[in-house]
Amino acid sequence: MAQRVVSIGSRSGLHARPAANFVQAAAQAPVPVTIAVDGKPPVHAGSLLGVLTLGARYGDHVTLTAERDQAEPALEELAALLSKELDA
Repeated sequence: MAQRVVSIGSRSGLHARPAANFVQAAAQAPVPVTIAVDGKPPVHAGSLLGVLTLGARYGDHVTLTAERDQAEPALEELAALLSKELDA
């Protein structure tokens, strides 16, 4: 199992546009990916509703998890995306 912990870079957190951008990228990943915030169960990263329910804010640390071949590059790409300002 591959994991990445990343800090949310969008000033508005994972709300509306940033969440939609992330979910779209996660849905296109070659492996299923989950995302979790401390204290909450992980959700499927390709689910907009699931990602929004996490309530991740700017600076929060989230954990991305995936299994199988290609998990590492998929998580690297998604972690890089989350660390950027996605609401510009």
